[in-house]
Amino acid sequence: MTTEYLVWREMEHVLAALTPANRLVCRVCVATGLRVGDVVQLRTSQLAPQFWITEQKTGKRRRVNLSKKLLIELKDQAGDVWVFPGRNPERHRTRQAVWHDVKRAAKAFRLPQNVGVHSLRKVYAVETLKRAKGNVGRVQRALNHSDAATTMVYAMSYQLYQAKYGTE
Repeated sequence: MTTEYLVWREMEHVLAALTPANRLVCRVCVATGLRVGDVVQLRTSQLAPQFWITEQKTGKRRRVNLSKKLLIELKDQAGDVWVFPGRNPERHRTRQAVWHDVKRAAKAFRLPQNVGVHSLRKVYAVETLKRAKGNVGRVQRALNHSDAATTMVYAMSYQLYQAKYGTE
């Protein structure tokens, strides 16, 4: 089953219920559109207002922009090697650990939709589409999609949410 879109109110509830480190991982996902696997693998040496990453899933290069506030928060909690160190500081936090925490938080609020870490990428896509005044090409570039049809799946998640659960 695919994950579903969250409106801001629901997303804020989920974020509030997460552990602090997982909350920051998820905030980076929502702010950048990065997949959780790419976020947890960020190295402390990469942290800058703008930097390049190679996406794990696609192998494509992508420029990432961080707000000043988010960058400060990331630097404050970063380990020596990993921005999000795991239990063993020589390894990064796992995407599965973040996924379990997000699932727990969504369940605590009894959200009807299937919520997962990929829901955050859908929130980013919908918010980017709103800011771009419906320009799907801009969202496609922001998500680093090769095909506009893939981007449309993300863009339509808000309409599917409304049809299924009503308006915000």
